[in-house]
Formats: sequence, C-alpha cells, structure tokens
Amino acid sequence: MTTGEREEQIQNRRNKRKRVQRMKSMIVWTISLWMIISMVLLAFLTVKVISLQHQVNVLSASLTDSSADITSTSDISDALVTTQNGTAESNLADADDTLKVYLTFDDGPSENTDEILDILDDYGVKATFFVVGKSDEESTARYQRIVNEGHTIGMHSYSHQYSDIYSSLDAFQADLSKIQNTIYDATGVETNLYRFPGGSSNKVSNTDMTEYIQYLNSQGITYYDWNVSCGDATSQAYTADELVENVMGDVVKYKTSVVLLHDADSKTQTVQALPKLIESLQSVGAMILPISDDTTVIQHVSLQTDLN
Repeated sequence: MTTGEREEQIQNRRNKRKRVQRMKSMIVWTISLWMIISMVLLAFLTVKVISLQHQVNVLSASLTDSSADITSTSDISDALVTTQNGTAESNLADADDTLKVYLTFDDGPSENTDEILDILDDYGVKATFFVVGKSDEESTARYQRIVNEGHTIGMHSYSHQYSDIYSSLDAFQADLSKIQNTIYDATGVETNLYRFPGGSSNKVSNTDMTEYIQYLNSQGITYYDWNVSCGDATSQAYTADELVENVMGDVVKYKTSVVLLHDADSKTQTVQALPKLIESLQSVGAMILPISDDTTVIQHVSLQTDLN
C-alpha cells in the first residue's frame, strides 16, 4: 500500500469518526431538547391544573352559598311571623291590608351599591343593606353613604366565609365583633341588626345555629331572614324582568315582606331590575320601608319554638 493510499484511509477513518460524533451530538441535543420541552409542558400543565382546581373551589363555594340560601327559604313558615314583643301572628295578607315591603341587599358594598343608592334616591325609597367587611376607602365611603341617605345598615358577617364563621361560637363572635366595629368606625352607627350568611336555617353550619341565635339575643342583636327572594342568589341566570316577577309573585301574599336581594359586584341584573320592581310595588299600593325597631321580625328559626 502506497503512502498516498494509507493517508487516504486515515483521512476516511477521521471523516467517519467525525460523522459518528456529529450524529451522537445530534442525538444528545435532540434528547436534551425533548426533555426540556417536556419539563416546560409539564410545568405549564401543572400550573393550569392548579388554576382550574382553584376555579372549581371558588365555584363550589359559590354554589354552596347559593344552595344554603335556597334551603333556608324552603324552611320558612309562610303563615306566622314573630313580632317585636315575641308573639306569633299571622302574616297572610287580606284584601284590604296595606302591604309592607322591606327591600334588603346582602353582600355589599360594591360598585353596584352606588347604582342602587342612586336608583333608590331617584324614587325616594329607603332600603336596608346587610353589609360584609371591607376596609378600602371606597367601601368606607359607601358605608357612610348608606347611613347618610337614610337607609338602614346591618351586619352580614365580616368575611362571609361559611367555613370560618360557623366553625365555632368563638369564631362567630370574633367575626361579629369585627363587622360591628367596621361599621361603627365608618359611620358612627352601633347597628343591632344581623343577617346570617345563608339564613338562620342554613344547612352548612357545623355548629347548631341555636347557639349563634342565643348569643345574638344575649347581645341585644336582632337577626332578620327573608320570606321573599328575587332569585339573584341562585345559580340560575334570571333576567331583570324575571327577578321582578319572582318578587311580585310573593309579596302580595304577605302583610310584611322582607325581600332578599344582593348588591355584590356580580349582581348587575338586580340593579337593572330595581326600577321596575319599585314601580311594580308602588302600583299595588305597597309601602316600601327600611327595617326599623317597629318592623315585624321575619325569621326562619322561630325564637319561641327553638329557644325556649
């Protein structure tokens, strides 16, 4: 074999080794790239799963709140109410009775509260707001506006977190004190009105509701439920007209109607329904009033039956 042939063989082997090395490098880079892409996709999918789980938890909590309200409504006695002196009387309306209607708004304040207050002012109507706890300046101003414009302000818990509020009597007391102080600091009003999240007959409390009721009674705090609901707390998407129909179908039955509505951020249909609701109530001669010391107490759990 000549020198030239030997050098050619050596060069061929070198070229072959280079090709093999390049192939190995390509395989290593391909595997590495595939692993990196897989890790990125896995991280992305993990984040998405966590996000979806959070959304499911929020939706589940929302549906729990709504179902608690619906359950409470079904337990109420249509025929009897408790008066301020503790006696029971019929609440069924006769043809010549003047209907007393108390519009109550839960879960605010929010931007919708401002619109509702504007509408109430336009019609010269006073209502009742059972508020939750918020500390921002806009919410503080809304607490003040509710009181300054002659409406009644009441407590609807500070956190509105069922699992926290109803975990124990101590937790309930702490939450009550916090919302009571929040309202007083913002308005100077020591409110003695309360509405249980989910109503006094809710099915989500881990503690017998009688304990909370007895505590409110010992503090001189009156709790109000409702006997008419517009339906804006349910999962069904009612139109504004349907919300009005839901209310008007029931208020004509009772001498005293405490109407459950909501003024949270999502309750735009309630805002849209309010003008027509007020006009419909006025057309049947109903008196639209804010809750006061003279208001007939509407409660799902009877004071006399359940506490004595």
